Amino acid sequence: MLFSSLSKVKAFIVWSWNYLWAFWFLLIIFVIYYLRTPLRLAENVAMATMFLSTLTPKFYVALTGTSSLISGLILIFEWWYFRKYGASFIEQVSLNHISPWIGGGDSGGDSTTNNGTNNTTTTATTQQTVPGKWCELFSRYRHLLVRLGILSCLHPFKDECKVWRNPLNLFRGSEYQRFYWATNKEPLTYYDMNLSAQDHQTFFTCEGDVGKAEYEIMQTAWRERNPVARVKAAKEALEKSPDCVPAYILLAEEEATTILEAEKILKQALKYAEANYRHSQQIQHQGNLMEVLHRRDTNVLIYIKRRLAMCARKLGKLKEAVKMFRDLAKEVPPIMNVLNIHENLIEALLEMQAYADVQAVLAKYDDISLPKSATICYTAALLKARAVADKFSPDIASKRGLTAAEMSAVEAIHRAVEFNPHVPKYLLEMKPLILPSEHVLKRGDSEAIAYSFFHLAHWKQVEGALNLLHCTWEGTFRMLPYPLERGHLFYPYSTCTECADRELLPAFHEVSVYPKKELPFFILFTAGLCSFTALLALLTHQYPEPMGIAAKAMLEGASMPFHFIMDKLEAILPSNLLQQLSRL
Repeated sequence: MLFSSLSKVKAFIVWSWNYLWAFWFLLIIFVIYYLRTPLRLAENVAMATMFLSTLTPKFYVALTGTSSLISGLILIFEWWYFRKYGASFIEQVSLNHISPWIGGGDSGGDSTTNNGTNNTTTTATTQQTVPGKWCELFSRYRHLLVRLGILSCLHPFKDECKVWRNPLNLFRGSEYQRFYWATNKEPLTYYDMNLSAQDHQTFFTCEGDVGKAEYEIMQTAWRERNPVARVKAAKEALEKSPDCVPAYILLAEEEATTILEAEKILKQALKYAEANYRHSQQIQHQGNLMEVLHRRDTNVLIYIKRRLAMCARKLGKLKEAVKMFRDLAKEVPPIMNVLNIHENLIEALLEMQAYADVQAVLAKYDDISLPKSATICYTAALLKARAVADKFSPDIASKRGLTAAEMSAVEAIHRAVEFNPHVPKYLLEMKPLILPSEHVLKRGDSEAIAYSFFHLAHWKQVEGALNLLHCTWEGTFRMLPYPLERGHLFYPYSTCTECADRELLPAFHEVSVYPKKELPFFILFTAGLCSFTALLALLTHQYPEPMGIAAKAMLEGASMPFHFIMDKLEAILPSNLLQQLSRL
């Protein structure tokens, strides 16, 4: 009985804690009201009014002008900080310094465990310096500010955005270059091409090439910005050594103007690559240098086979391409983790409409322990949508509800959209497509473009799939009210994707941003304050007497409700606490 009474008292105290601030506020007002005579509040207010009435218009001009100048400087600094870091400086200071002082930081630390890209987010409660209810109230207040647009995000994630090589990257000479000839627009950025140059140097050169003139030339060729200089260097390397395989790769990538020409050069390179591979395989155990040479030859061989398979896919030889991709998928060298050949295999199988084989590939790679991609998630959604899309009707579904199969398809679409929210706009042709970049950022706009560029046709092949996507994809965002704070099936969406995508994608493309960033509240507030005070300064300087009359009228109008309340209180309450006590 005693323990139950104590628990009820404790529960009541915890419940009443939320309203103590209101009681404290009313108590302060009550004390000020009863002490208004000793504090001489009325006399002080009258003196302040008299002082303000004696001020000249020049004072108001100086005051408003100074306020406009200060708010203008704050606006300039805020805008510069926002352009550089993507967040408001005042907002960051309030969250990083004032927030921990008031509420001890977030109400809980997000401890996230990760398998691949999937995650399970748990909240670990931490000890706070103030009562937990206050932390909860402050957290709710911050979420309210986010919803109202006053805060752009609660706390930016500091995670690094890893850039991946695009498994379906195009040929520079036969595809990217032809686009440039037709539009006079550069489809690739220097940042993207520089990443490719680093990849080529890593895969196609090694320490064992020291002293070999042709490989030293190729090391320089990969770093050249000018494509003409790169091609010239590759031909020079072939003049020194006709079996310089990296030179053939460069010519196939950049000099060949058609896929047939690229395939012809790659087949020639394949002969030399296989010979080099067999030779280095026999001597790989003779020392570390020989092992490095064999690893380089393995990378070169796998890369050439992959590009030949992609040529076969582009030329319509689907069975040959699928066979080559299947053979390559069985390899296990480290380069396979970068190439992601299973995505090439999925795309080729979808083109053949071999959906059972696609499902078998997904069963192997759509695993919780493996990293995800847009190809994995959206292909899984496409296969589930294929079972119900041809008969799906939003009107009928709203009346009778979703069947189990339809619910599974919708959940798969929501999962895919959560992983990469940029893809649906390209699949639904709400945004124009461009040529994909050579590198992509997972969950970013660059990955969405790369996926949609090759897979839009596969969605169109499945009757009703795009209609189902159109009806359901936006429902994902109702499950993710704070995508930068926490995710549903994946990590919270990273804030660094926009900056990385702007580096990867050409300038003529409008980068898709999620969640949509708006100007922080404090920038808009300082801009309005600066403009308003500047206008007041100008009007006061030009029309001092009318502005003085208008200011007095506004002050009197604003003080009328206060005087009305004071009069009512005077009529209801005694003027002095001692009079009340004497009556008792």
